Amino acid sequence: MGSQPSRQQLPPEPPFALDLLPPELLVQVLSHVPPRALVTRCRAVCRAWRDVVDGPSVWLLQLARDRSAQGRALYAMAKRCPPGSEDEEEFPLCALARCCLREPLRRNLIFNSCGEQGFRGWEVEHGGNGWAVEKNVILVPGAPSQTCFITSFEWCFKRQLVDLVMEGVWQELLDSAQIEICVTDWWGARKNCGCIYRLRVRLLDTYENEVVKFSASPNPVLQWTERGCRQVSHVFTNFGKGIRYVSFEQYGRDTRSWVGHYGALVTHSSVKVRIRVS
Repeated sequence: MGSQPSRQQLPPEPPFALDLLPPELLVQVLSHVPPRALVTRCRAVCRAWRDVVDGPSVWLLQLARDRSAQGRALYAMAKRCPPGSEDEEEFPLCALARCCLREPLRRNLIFNSCGEQGFRGWEVEHGGNGWAVEKNVILVPGAPSQTCFITSFEWCFKRQLVDLVMEGVWQELLDSAQIEICVTDWWGARKNCGCIYRLRVRLLDTYENEVVKFSASPNPVLQWTERGCRQVSHVFTNFGKGIRYVSFEQYGRDTRSWVGHYGALVTHSSVKVRIRVS
């Protein structure tokens, strides 16, 4: 048998070093990395990568790839009303990075809206036998958990303060007059006991001073009349400049002063931000 010709061994190609890329190409490459990995991994690689992650260009490229109506509107607003300088101690990440990480236009900004995590995230004042968390008797559409908060025979109060800027909506965007803040709440009563429910939602400035508010005081539900939940909603528009916080406040009690938890049920509370699209 004849011998096979030897194959010449080619030297291995040297690994490609991303740090040799021109800055504009490095931004393009890193813009395809998921936001969390950009912040937790890429930012720590070297000073050049940190500067890219801390700058606006890589995040604008990520925003530009969202072709939904709200995504296109957000990208246009980021170009028209770019974030200004911020206190680095309070906000170690740039505003556009927070926006891409937190995605505030895609989700409910109320944490633990149905009591699936007990009272985490809520400031609570107990009246009577206090608040409790129970399973829903009737299905609430769209709720992340079929559980609810329930009140007692004296006024019960709870509140959640939403920091819009920390959630990813930068201040210049809030001040643009193109933002709408949509609030909803579901409430109801047990069939065997009447209840009273109140909702108050306040928009506050940086110093937590009230700027504008919405209040709902539906008629009390009478005993033996109905069971289940109904929705209260409101949209804040043209609320002026300086808004930073949403204070979401709920009150409830029963009408019979029964020991236990027979008062108003509240669940699936929601604060959502959207850009007004003409």
